[in-house]
Amino acid sequence: MQKIRLSQSDKEVLSEYSENQKPNESCAILFGKNDQVLDLFLTENIEKSPVNFTISNEQLIEGYKVAEEKKMDVVGIFHSHPDSDAYPSNTDKKFMQSNPVVWIIYSGINKNFRAYLLESDIVEIPIEE
Repeated sequence: MQKIRLSQSDKEVLSEYSENQKPNESCAILFGKNDQVLDLFLTENIEKSPVNFTISNEQLIEGYKVAEEKKMDVVGIFHSHPDSDAYPSNTDKKFMQSNPVVWIIYSGINKNFRAYLLESDIVEIPIEE
């Protein structure tokens, strides 16, 4: 995948959700087809932490079931960095290895979205609408 397409309305939902979850990180599972995000599955950060996030196994399983019911794939993982840039932390990099989908990060400081894939190294990919 060389890019990810995320609509302006989805960006608005994700940024509002992220702002409402402050000071903690927010997280979501992104459903879609190919490189297009078609639906959002907002999840709870069970760590309630400003520097880490964890989606519960129950919500992950539910997310994959919902994606299957909607005939979509899990195309990405979303989370916010409330007080830092939208760049993967070392913890993010570790989890990107076990979740090889696009990771979209929202910066609560810069109010921007950036997307990444882990190949042999972290690669930033463009977000289009």
